[in-house]
Amino acid sequence: MVKADDDILKTASQCRHYAMCKIDYLGTGLCPPGKRYHYVSYYPQGRMDLYAAMADNLIPVTEGLVHIAETCSLCGVCDLQCHFVTGLRPLKVMKALKDRVEDYLKAGGKPVSIASDEPLRCLRSIVGSEWATNDPAVLVTYANDPFPLADLKMPRYVVLPGTREEVAAVVRLANELGLPYAVRGNGGSVFGFVFSEGIVLDMQRMRGIVIDKDNWSAAVGPGVTSFELQQEAFRHGLRVNTAEPAATVCGNIVCTGTFSTWSYAYGTAADGFIDMEFVDARGQIFRLNDKQAPNVFAFENAVIPAPGICTEASVKLHPTSKDEDGVLVPFWDFDEAVALARELGRRRIGLAVAVLGIHYIANFMSPSKDLAGLLKDVLPETLGIRYVVFAIGDRFARESIQKLAGPVIDSGLWRTLTLGLPRLLDSEWLDLVKGFEAGRPPYEILCRPEMRPLVEAVLRPSPETLAAAVEEDLRELYTGLYSQPRFTDMTWLNMFRILSSRMSRRKHMFAFLVYVPLDRNDVINHINAEFARIAAAQGLDHDFGFLTPMDLGKRAILEYDYYIDHTDPAEREKIGRVLAEIGPWLDGLAERTKGVTFLKYVFSQGCSRKENFLYR
Repeated sequence: MVKADDDILKTASQCRHYAMCKIDYLGTGLCPPGKRYHYVSYYPQGRMDLYAAMADNLIPVTEGLVHIAETCSLCGVCDLQCHFVTGLRPLKVMKALKDRVEDYLKAGGKPVSIASDEPLRCLRSIVGSEWATNDPAVLVTYANDPFPLADLKMPRYVVLPGTREEVAAVVRLANELGLPYAVRGNGGSVFGFVFSEGIVLDMQRMRGIVIDKDNWSAAVGPGVTSFELQQEAFRHGLRVNTAEPAATVCGNIVCTGTFSTWSYAYGTAADGFIDMEFVDARGQIFRLNDKQAPNVFAFENAVIPAPGICTEASVKLHPTSKDEDGVLVPFWDFDEAVALARELGRRRIGLAVAVLGIHYIANFMSPSKDLAGLLKDVLPETLGIRYVVFAIGDRFARESIQKLAGPVIDSGLWRTLTLGLPRLLDSEWLDLVKGFEAGRPPYEILCRPEMRPLVEAVLRPSPETLAAAVEEDLRELYTGLYSQPRFTDMTWLNMFRILSSRMSRRKHMFAFLVYVPLDRNDVINHINAEFARIAAAQGLDHDFGFLTPMDLGKRAILEYDYYIDHTDPAEREKIGRVLAEIGPWLDGLAERTKGVTFLKYVFSQGCSRKENFLYR
């Protein structure tokens, strides 16, 4: 077989498994075979894994692999989708996969036919012949994720149930056969949690959404993603508190509880749902509101298994108002930014609030990683911005924020800065900033309404200006995207969170999340400093992520991010040493400091009442 191209293999191996290619978040359509066949191997993410697996001789050319390769039409949808968030160009991998299979067949190779066995026949009798397989070309795409400390774990079968009864029947069969099983939402967990040497249940086919507008709720199947539920709620003039756009709603609730900037107003954990339906380890169906159901609302400060496989969640919906918009309050000093966020929470001002670091701001705004890197330097050096307090609110909330905080970047200025972003680095702009009056932070002058015409004249904001920052063959596509108002609408972007995966454009991200007391800046600063120290000692890239107030400003959830090349053995060793150090340190800090909770103990306890772990 033809030797793998090093450049193409590098792209294939760098897939982050964030599953953004499995949701139509740009409005450009979905990979057609993925939409039709549902197995991850038919999506760009799975094809990336398949190319890497073939290069490593992990799988033979099977009948399933031939079908996967042949069904790819090289439509190119994946190239824009993946580039938008990760900067990767996977189309060349899709073509190389097709070419490798075609070359094999032209050379007289025969695809391997994978024989059925009795367990597979039993699984197919439950879900249908199309929705259970033991073909290695499918299995290998369910066998790993970018978590570098989890080894490849090839399942024996992958099954896509279509109903709760099928889920229950598969669990009972697994018990009869003595086979372990794992449930998978829309992608990998990126922590090695969703793999099994037995059966993997992929919930992709269970995608029902029923909006109950009168009851302000939605019934959601386990295959529904955050983006898809938000889209449906949005059509009804409502909003839901959701997680990362490609994360399944049910899986996210069970895992950690849903937290986002909207958790500031809408809460997290058990605040977000009304009832949930599960299949337990015996294959029995129960609902949390059943009087005889297990008590999953209680919290145990330990790592414990999930209560079962969630087959439906009834989640809360929230009203919106037509005058909602976003503002950014710039800061040089972190403590001052935290103080404003705490004050907004205490005064119940706004719907979504977060303190963002410069790393987040630069990556959210920039269509390329190179521009993000430059912007990360320019914002502090020329504008005096190292942090912002981001907030969404109605006009009354925004007026209150401006009275409390002073200068703000409103939605109009945000749009100007975003669409004129490449020219922020031009000498004309830098000369303009240098001419600002001395003694005041440059951002204060920038935010003055009378400066707006001058800023617009220098930056010349337009979709074309922004698109100039990407590769030439993508510029027309980016111009089309940013011609749509929603791509510079702070409220829409915060609801649908399509920019969050941009944080991992350069390397795979490890997000460490800690609940912290918001009135203890000393504790918060200690946590940030210690995360930075541990990463620096191992030579890992790192940065503060965000801090979101909740519980009326009493608490916040803090994210600190480490970045590694998950394909580099040396960095695998570094993150292993880091994880061994971080766990005991945070456990000790939590024992000594009320209000500190390490999120690892909330894993699989996302249904619990937050009071149980915030007020220990």
